[in-house]
Amino acid sequence: MRLLVSWLRDFVDVTASGEEIADGLGLRGFEVAAIEAFGDGDTVIDFEVTANRPDCLSVLGLAREVATLYDRPIRLPSIERGTLAPISTGSSERLTVAIADEELCPRYAAAVAEIEAGTSPSWLVTRLQAAGIRPISPVVDVTNYVLIEMGHPTHAFDLDRLAGPAIVVRGAQAGEAIRTLDGIDRPLSSGMLVIADRQRPQAVAGVMGGAAAEVSATTRTVAFESACFKPASVRRTSKRLGLKTEASSRFERGADISAPVIALQRIGALIEQIGAGRISAPIIDVYPRTRDLIRIHLRRQRLTALLGIAVPDREVERILRGLGFAVTTAAEGWDVTVPTFRVDVQREVDLVEEVGRHHGFDKLPATFPVVTASAPAPDSRIPRDRLVRRTLTAAGLSEAVTFGFIEAKAADVFALAGAGQPIALANPLSAKFETLRASLIPGLVDAVAHNRRHGREDVGLFEIGTRFSADGETRAAAVAWTGSTTPVHWSGVARPVDFFDLKGVVERLCAALGIPARFEPARESFLAADQAAAVLTPGGLRLGVIGQLAAAAADARELPKHDRVFVAELNLDAMQTVGAGGDDFVKALPRHPAVVRDLSIVVAAALPAGIIHGTIQAAGAEAPAPLVGVGFFDRYLGKGIPDGALSVSVRLTFQAPDRTLTDVEVQASVDAILARLIREHGAVQR
Repeated sequence: MRLLVSWLRDFVDVTASGEEIADGLGLRGFEVAAIEAFGDGDTVIDFEVTANRPDCLSVLGLAREVATLYDRPIRLPSIERGTLAPISTGSSERLTVAIADEELCPRYAAAVAEIEAGTSPSWLVTRLQAAGIRPISPVVDVTNYVLIEMGHPTHAFDLDRLAGPAIVVRGAQAGEAIRTLDGIDRPLSSGMLVIADRQRPQAVAGVMGGAAAEVSATTRTVAFESACFKPASVRRTSKRLGLKTEASSRFERGADISAPVIALQRIGALIEQIGAGRISAPIIDVYPRTRDLIRIHLRRQRLTALLGIAVPDREVERILRGLGFAVTTAAEGWDVTVPTFRVDVQREVDLVEEVGRHHGFDKLPATFPVVTASAPAPDSRIPRDRLVRRTLTAAGLSEAVTFGFIEAKAADVFALAGAGQPIALANPLSAKFETLRASLIPGLVDAVAHNRRHGREDVGLFEIGTRFSADGETRAAAVAWTGSTTPVHWSGVARPVDFFDLKGVVERLCAALGIPARFEPARESFLAADQAAAVLTPGGLRLGVIGQLAAAAADARELPKHDRVFVAELNLDAMQTVGAGGDDFVKALPRHPAVVRDLSIVVAAALPAGIIHGTIQAAGAEAPAPLVGVGFFDRYLGKGIPDGALSVSVRLTFQAPDRTLTDVEVQASVDAILARLIREHGAVQR
């Protein structure tokens, strides 16, 4: 909201400079975006007004704040037409108004005016330009002036271009369309509210008028509109049409239900003042269901408890009355009537905030709250997530934070097998944010693609976040990695990341959480068929997936061609359930020597190494010599190996914590492991 200081002084007598006013309002909750010099010694202050304060999207609204700040009386805009009284309300033979949907339009006022040719005076043009609005014609300029001054949008129709002297506020009908004032033909849909004549829509309610009844230089009879519309309806229509206007930005935050008639009276006073025409009485005011004012009891004790300081009664009453509230003294506090322009004030605590703002939050003492109960136990997920973060950071990855919303297409492409249905948003901000994410992978892959487009060759990212599906929420950790494993160095050639690099990171994370994970081949639509595995517990519980991103999925996320991106995603909630608490503890160095044996076997080429590893561990658990390590160190295909088979060499490490192992114990253990491999997998020793 751009505030011209000289315009502000029409309503409140203050001698403070623009900088002093900006500083004062800045301490009372208003963010100052800029202060600019304008004209001869005048100043424009640009405020960032929060969405809950539509009353301050006007000069008058900010004048109330300034009047309260400096304890000055406020003058309201004049609605008198020279020596004539304000325009009365009633029925008119020149125009009729009907509201077909009272829920979406609780009040609609209109007035007919005879317009004279001319131009807007320089003072009006200057004020509009200071507010960032381009002057057009006297009629349009006056409606824009009232918009900035009072904060209430109005609109003018060329009455002679309407299909009869009748206005109907109704829902859009199937197949209807309208050419708006910006010259674009826009299709209308059910749920949208329009202002229509007897034949067709002439405006999109609360958003923009239509070109068919646009006021021009030849217009001589105008129908002025001033109404209130349901905020949700305006917000939804504005988003569907992709049309954001000064009017919609105010209506979708909540308009003053008492303002329509006053705004038309102000327009009537202004057009007579500048010689642009005259409104013919009366104003047609259709207000089917009068709204009751909100009344709130403000307790003195509650005010003191929340602010931490006792504000004098006189100061409380001064602040609230200055802001437009009606205040009467009551038992233990005050009875406060909320003005209709303060749509944000609904509860007692809202009044406490108003008093605190203007009394000065800087005056509140810094005190610790009284502790009446012991602190709850910390969420067990917090230390778990910290451990996951430390582990993945130590692996050389960087943490990313991505949006919790994705487009529906990505949700379908990256849907995990067995996951619940994704959750679509009823009112998304855009098509890119229409679904709650069921996987962290698409957001991370997009972050990788962004880095690659900006010249980063080696990108390794991880994220810890929440996934959503119809089955509920789960906490997960995901990784996306591409490029080289290490930076380029003169001592050697950089090696590109492969499946086993990421597998090692996942194994390290599982070990940190105390989970002896195993891997087996898996099929996921977004992973390459020969580079995908499921991460499982020894009991078969699926913890997540790991693999190379399939070419189709990489293309869909606009990754550079030929990039090999490896991804993983793990269910942290499931891991915490089965984890043994991690390996963050100290172990004494073994006092007795280890014994190493190498075993070479021929097995089917399609047999995964993970299954061989699991069989060896299971056999070693029952062997006389404790098996403490299993590692594959050779894989051979070629001469001497039958078709469809391969040779695998495994290094077995045995070690006992309390004695030195004998050759007999070790050999018996090796024989037991070999017998198990022969029995379960048809292995042949080489």
